[in-house]
Amino acid sequence: MFDYTILDSAIKEFGNEEKSLIAILQTAQEHYRYLPKEIFPYLSEKLGISEAKIFGVATFYENFSLEQKGKYIIKVCDGTACHVRHSIPILEALRKELGLSEEKKTTDDMLFTVETVACLGACSSAPAITLNGEIYPTMTPESAVALLNSIKEKEGK
Repeated sequence: MFDYTILDSAIKEFGNEEKSLIAILQTAQEHYRYLPKEIFPYLSEKLGISEAKIFGVATFYENFSLEQKGKYIIKVCDGTACHVRHSIPILEALRKELGLSEEKKTTDDMLFTVETVACLGACSSAPAITLNGEIYPTMTPESAVALLNSIKEKEGK
């Protein structure tokens, strides 16, 4: 049985109107780390909005994900500044270390998700990555793997 408590709290906080949808989806995403399919009919009923419209909003904004993500989300910048300063070898090192690929973005243990983004806005610190929103500047493949290993150690893996 799916637990809708977080959605009920968000609806209570933001209101049960269409204009509250994005804030409610953001709350859900923060809690679940993605938007589970179970929330769409529930929100449709509670907010009086069609599931199609909710799905449309959830897929329009890049910040929302319909796929489950890991506890640690690593975003590798591949914008121009990062790309010319060799962000792709960083991405390849992370994927190799975690057994991931372009298609498989999340580890089986749900600990890590590795994604690319067009720009992190940290061009002067290129190449950069983020780990759960925190920017790590002037990365190398070796420093990225060291960061992974420190997290794995902290997690007892």
